[in-house]
Amino acid sequence: MKYLDEFRDPVAARTLVEAIRRTATRTWTIMEVCGGQTHSIIRNGIDQLLDGAVEFIHGPGCPVCVTPLEMIDRALEIAARDDVVFCSFGDMLRVPGSTRDLFGVRARGGDVRIVYSPLDATRIAADNPDKQVVFFGVGFETTAPANAMAVVHAERLGLTNFSMLVSHVLVPPAMRAILSSSTNRVQGFLAAGHVCSVMGTGEYGPLVDEFGVPIVVTGFEPLDLLEGVRQVVELLESGTPELRNAYPRAVSADGNVVAQQTLADVFAVTDRQWRGIGLIPKSGWTLSPRYAAFDAERRFGVGHLQVAESSLCHSGEVLQGLLKPNECPAFGTACTPRTPLGATMVSSEGACAAYYQFRRLAASSAPSAPAVSRAHA
Repeated sequence: MKYLDEFRDPVAARTLVEAIRRTATRTWTIMEVCGGQTHSIIRNGIDQLLDGAVEFIHGPGCPVCVTPLEMIDRALEIAARDDVVFCSFGDMLRVPGSTRDLFGVRARGGDVRIVYSPLDATRIAADNPDKQVVFFGVGFETTAPANAMAVVHAERLGLTNFSMLVSHVLVPPAMRAILSSSTNRVQGFLAAGHVCSVMGTGEYGPLVDEFGVPIVVTGFEPLDLLEGVRQVVELLESGTPELRNAYPRAVSADGNVVAQQTLADVFAVTDRQWRGIGLIPKSGWTLSPRYAAFDAERRFGVGHLQVAESSLCHSGEVLQGLLKPNECPAFGTACTPRTPLGATMVSSEGACAAYYQFRRLAASSAPSAPAVSRAHA
């Protein structure tokens, strides 16, 4: 497929791998902050191809994975009500709460529906005026504009029976928290291209200046990732902290200005809990005072719910890059995609799910030079 196959060319990939290996004089530790990039790295064996030159740390780049347990339980509490139609993207339905998941609520008679756009939820609200329709708004800056537009649309239609349970999180504050940690091992970042397509690249410059780390905005195909790694390694070897955009076909410095204006109107920055990590100041969005009437957390009075994580689940260490998924004692035994202990095993973008799906079951490295997959990314 044009504009896709050329970014999966094995010959070009081999050239980039050789360039990275020639440049690296030591093993550099690089974190990708995107679940899609994590899956592409594991699926295409990029971490194995670069073994000895680059160690990848799989950061908190999966929005489903970092949604806190108490927010899942708030969703479950709302969804179980007889007067509620609860709408969500499909990847949230199997995320375990403290005692059950949304599929379990639906099996017990709850009206839980999978939608493909938040605007589907506003349509359901318009068609069911006798029901409270709640959309579960989860994600990074990438999905936030569509969710914001759903709230604006609901206001324009006068939908008093529509609300949104908001659990949006922001990437730069999470990167700052990682870099500020006493256990930080990250020497360079691959920034998520889809986030930057919305927000631009300006938010990353202060991180480069403050912490002296290179950040390269990168796409998701094998060649995108390898080129991003090549640039990060080049900057690390030269001791040059710099922000670069290696994904110019999708990302501009300014990003999507219209989307940013809508986000600034609908949302307000707030402190946010990250599952397995804890509270990160000013790392999330909540509905702004103008749109507070659409806040499901307030409407249903579930903001008080607080729960503790399973002691068997080490997803927090995985999300911070302190542990590889297959180094967790529960990985592949007590915790599998069919019986997940944490969201990193449930989500299609979760690091644990990636390791399980692509058979990285042993803690030691697998073969040294697999071919780059051309199947999909």
